[in-house]
Amino acid sequence: MDRDVADADSGGSSGSAEYTFDDVSVVMGTYNEEAAIGTVLDDVERVTGGRAEVVCVDGSSDRTPEIAREKGAHVVEQKPQGYGVAVREALLTPDRPVVVTTDCDDTYPMEQLPEFLDWINAGHDVVSGDRLYWGAEAMPDLNRWGNYAFAGLASLLMGELVHDTTTGMRAYRRDVIEDIDWTENTGLSAELLIRPLMRGYDVREIPIEYDERAGETKLNPFTGGFAIAKSIVTVCLEERRRRTSEPQARRRRR
Repeated sequence: MDRDVADADSGGSSGSAEYTFDDVSVVMGTYNEEAAIGTVLDDVERVTGGRAEVVCVDGSSDRTPEIAREKGAHVVEQKPQGYGVAVREALLTPDRPVVVTTDCDDTYPMEQLPEFLDWINAGHDVVSGDRLYWGAEAMPDLNRWGNYAFAGLASLLMGELVHDTTTGMRAYRRDVIEDIDWTENTGLSAELLIRPLMRGYDVREIPIEYDERAGETKLNPFTGGFAIAKSIVTVCLEERRRRTSEPQARRRRR
């Protein structure tokens, strides 16, 4: 896996027409995030000049969907079924060629959206935000050390070093999203990194800032952590078996 700390100007073109924010969908699953959703959508609007499409898959009982619609987002209402179910629907709903995931709790830096797009234009299939590079001091200690452990577990099982398996901010080429069957729920964020990596897609991690969340967390660190660890083991073992049984199915790197 590639990893870089360069700024957005180090992106560049792979020789074909470059994507712009007119080609980007910013997607998220939302659940009772009325304290932060307006700020997040305002930031997307400001950074992209209003050109990026925004999709929220929502199961809230508060004003989150109303606020999102007021801010111009396309809202898909869904009965609450967990993180992965909502985010998977959000990923598959738009048809623009570049999809960026984020969370709706104002922890992720929308200011870095241009950098994510630059790395996609440089030829990478997945660009993954590494929250831990700068220390993630705003993250609760238990969560931070848990995320280090998840990355270590995934690296061991894949045989390839990764730094942040559960980040919610990534950019994907649409074909990556459509070519893989996504199966996990609580552990979907890890699956969204592990399967592309183990199938030979070109993945780059870049450092991102991480801020204190607005509103209350919905994930229990113990039951949620166990579910994520289980997903990492399950997905890694499935992909290793796939490599053995279908060696020709692996995609060549760019």
